[in-house]
Amino acid sequence: MTFNFATIKYTLRQTAMFLSWVPVLYVINEHVTYVGIVEGSSMKPTLNPDSNGSKLDHVLLWKWGCKNINNLHLDDVIFLRSPINPETIYVKRIKAKQGDLVVPRYPDTRSRVLIPVNHLWVEGDNVHSIDSNTYGPVSSGLVLGKATYIIWPWKRFGPISGGGRECRKAYLERELPPEMAEVARMAKVEKKGKVEKVENKVEVGKKAD
Repeated sequence: MTFNFATIKYTLRQTAMFLSWVPVLYVINEHVTYVGIVEGSSMKPTLNPDSNGSKLDHVLLWKWGCKNINNLHLDDVIFLRSPINPETIYVKRIKAKQGDLVVPRYPDTRSRVLIPVNHLWVEGDNVHSIDSNTYGPVSSGLVLGKATYIIWPWKRFGPISGGGRECRKAYLERELPPEMAEVARMAKVEKKGKVEKVENKVEVGKKAD
């Protein structure tokens, strides 16, 4: 038996080079970005518009800094853990942030929900979505990443658009109960004991699961 030492040396060098990149790739995947697969119809028609579900959208997910609520913005599409079952991952759109007063779609549209500090109000683009209208505001700590681009199927490649449901207004009321005023103050939206109303409207758009 004969050995080609040059070939073995080359193979070992290439293997060592590959292994040196494994920790880097791990860090990137865990903390910076990765590819997520969208399942279900909660973000239809923005994501998974194919009615028979045969082609699932693959999206580029940006993770860096997404635990900080200041890096999350209205209409961002995010991946987050379910507040009910942490093993389940949801894809939703941010429709309100800490300090905003939201008029839920149901069960009681007369009620008002003040979003607590470090929490978000999320909805799907599909009107049949299960979202904050069902389980309320969610902690920003549940956010896994921000979906920025559709990378598959190729014909849909491109940035994820803004949008959502037909616009409905979530507004800040001029007079708040004491307990709500304190939350609003901590969220830095209170101004001299009162919260401005019409000028500070928050657009809450369309919905899905």
